[in-house]
Amino acid sequence: MIDLHGYGWQMLLGLGMTIQAALASIALAILIGLIAAAAKLSRSRVVRKIAEIYTITIRGIPDYILLILVFFGTSNVLQLIAQQFGSDEYIEMPPFPASVFSIGFVYGAFTTEVFRGAILAVPKGQIEAAKAVGMRPFLLWRRILMPQVIRFAIPGLGNVWLVLLKATALMSIVNLEELTRKAAISAGYTKDPFTFFIVAAFLYLCLTIVSNIGLELLERRASRGVRRA
Repeated sequence: MIDLHGYGWQMLLGLGMTIQAALASIALAILIGLIAAAAKLSRSRVVRKIAEIYTITIRGIPDYILLILVFFGTSNVLQLIAQQFGSDEYIEMPPFPASVFSIGFVYGAFTTEVFRGAILAVPKGQIEAAKAVGMRPFLLWRRILMPQVIRFAIPGLGNVWLVLLKATALMSIVNLEELTRKAAISAGYTKDPFTFFIVAAFLYLCLTIVSNIGLELLERRASRGVRRA
């Protein structure tokens, strides 16, 4: 039996925060991905170029650096705004929104390519047939495009989710008390880092296993009624 010196509940609290941060980040990433994918497929050359610059730039900057830039950069902006109102009090960006925005913004670039590929995978004949019978754009998107885009995108989004889940460990650098941060704090008090980081690794692995099971079930559900070659 592993002795956690009474810090077991702290690890569970960290696990809960990791799950919250990961879910919020993937939600933001999906939202950004849908918007940017639509932009990359836009007829406007300017819009396509902006979306392309976003995906190329963000995928080229390490998550660690972007998180630090967002956290301290936003804090500096808030400080400047406060000074305009005559306040010298230091204002720090809360770690949770800074972390979620950073990770969501980074992985939004990856979900962009997932959604772009999924949209392009929908047979053009179906879209042309829907337009030919007078189907409105919103109805076309809801009944023709969206169900198939979701089915095509699930495997790619699943991979993004699994990578993002591990990337939440970076949030500890801005003092968000997620699983890695809780492990570091507990290890510092007990002088037993090996035990707590082994437990943290095991909990991350459990999250990955549960996620894989959930993604497999989701893929099966999305593929119901689809004839396979």
